[in-house]
Amino acid sequence: MALARLGSLNGLEQICRGRWWKKIFDAKPASADTVGRVMGLLNNDDLREINRHIYSRMKRNKALKALAGNMFVLIIDGHETTASYYRSCKSCLERKIETKDGEKTQYYHRNVCGMLKSRDFSILLDVEEQKRGEDEVAAATRLLERIIKNYPRAFRIIIADGLYARASFFELALRHKKEVIAVLKDERRDLLQDAKGMFKNRRPVHVFNNKRKIIKCWDMEDFDSWDTLAWKVRVVRTIEDTVVKRQNGKRDETKSSEWMWVSTLTKDEIGTEDFVNLAHGRWAIENNGFGELVTYWQADHVYKHDANAINAFWLMTMLAYNLFHAFIRLNVKPQLREKHTKLHFLFMITAELFSCRKFEVYPESG
Repeated sequence: MALARLGSLNGLEQICRGRWWKKIFDAKPASADTVGRVMGLLNNDDLREINRHIYSRMKRNKALKALAGNMFVLIIDGHETTASYYRSCKSCLERKIETKDGEKTQYYHRNVCGMLKSRDFSILLDVEEQKRGEDEVAAATRLLERIIKNYPRAFRIIIADGLYARASFFELALRHKKEVIAVLKDERRDLLQDAKGMFKNRRPVHVFNNKRKIIKCWDMEDFDSWDTLAWKVRVVRTIEDTVVKRQNGKRDETKSSEWMWVSTLTKDEIGTEDFVNLAHGRWAIENNGFGELVTYWQADHVYKHDANAINAFWLMTMLAYNLFHAFIRLNVKPQLREKHTKLHFLFMITAELFSCRKFEVYPESG
């Protein structure tokens, strides 16, 4: 169901009612209710172990290529999977929303996902549900501890949003000899104010072009104004001018944006340009991770409104995602990959499942 992107337990039950299922598996297929109930009771660590085995095989077969500085990167970010004013369970998070009918309580689920980014493609390693009474970073801390335990040598750098620029999160990574890059954007921070003062009236240390973008970089080390962190950190600032062609008038327009990051990496470990490219790579978890999972893999669909079941279905979808991308990258010839989109191969997998049902209904066609 996950690999064929059916997005429905009832749809799976309908497909598996034919005689071909019993002929192949010699068993009666489980009902949609049974599958949902079992997923709610499943030990999700077993699914994580399968995913770890997939990673180990790809690593052993040298299918994963390092990024700049011969380093692998773990990207961590949160994602809201479902929200409703009516459906809820005992594990739902709650928030008050102002609507035209007054204030309402909204129930939602949120998880934190870890993605391993390599040169050619990305692997979804693990996911953790956010619990009641805690924030996203608390769930990310549990996730990071488990990922480090299961994948101790899989990555060297952790990249995260500005929400993760906390001393406790940095200290956890440093204790396990991992480096961190996080967006620096909280105006209340002494570190941010100190860095802005140091960069003011200074010329950029590096300027480079990236497609239609001109990036000016400021890069300084040994900041000690982060009072709650015992380590000195590095701060990198960029001003990026992007040339955009407007449809109205067909004129080129320059848009400017400013970014700042805090990191435990030194200049000797990774240069300024490679640092900026790595830091911007955080968007891979939004575009190639959550964006693709939700749009094409039905990851946000609630098959069973139960916290363990939601987590299990996410892990199952991650397994399908990783297997598919490994198959496309390692088993499909480059000429065929250039000729067709990934969506084409996804449709072929779905069609293969439905073809079994077709031959059952119309045996003369086979």
